[in-house]
Amino acid sequence: MSIKLVAAAAVSLLTLASPVLAQDTNLAAREIMTGSYASAEQKLLNQMRFDQRPELQLNLAAIYYATGRVDEARALYRDVLQKDDVLMTVTTDRVAGSHAIAETGLRYLSQRQHIASR
Repeated sequence: MSIKLVAAAAVSLLTLASPVLAQDTNLAAREIMTGSYASAEQKLLNQMRFDQRPELQLNLAAIYYATGRVDEARALYRDVLQKDDVLMTVTTDRVAGSHAIAETGLRYLSQRQHIASR
C-alpha cells in the first residue's frame, strides 16, 4: 500500500517534529507546522476515534514530542511499529516506511532523554 504524503519543510522528514502531511486535512499538518499544537492535537484525536492510520499517529507523536510529552510520543511510535509498515511519500523525491519514521522517532526520544539526564 502506498500513501502519498509530504513532510514539513522546516526540518528533515525523519526528524521527530516533522508532521507527515497529505491532502487529507485530518492530518493537521498545517497546524503542526505553524505551532498550533492544541488545535492539531484535537483534530488528530477526533480523527483517531474512527481511524488509526500510522500517519495520524506519527503526527500526534510529533505534537507530543514538541510539547514535551515524551512518554506519550514513545507509546505512539511503538504502536505504529506493531502495525503493518506503510510506505509513505514524504517529499516529492523521497519515500519512507511508517516503521522507519517511528524507529527514527524512538531514537530521537532516546537521545533527548540521554542528553537531559546529563
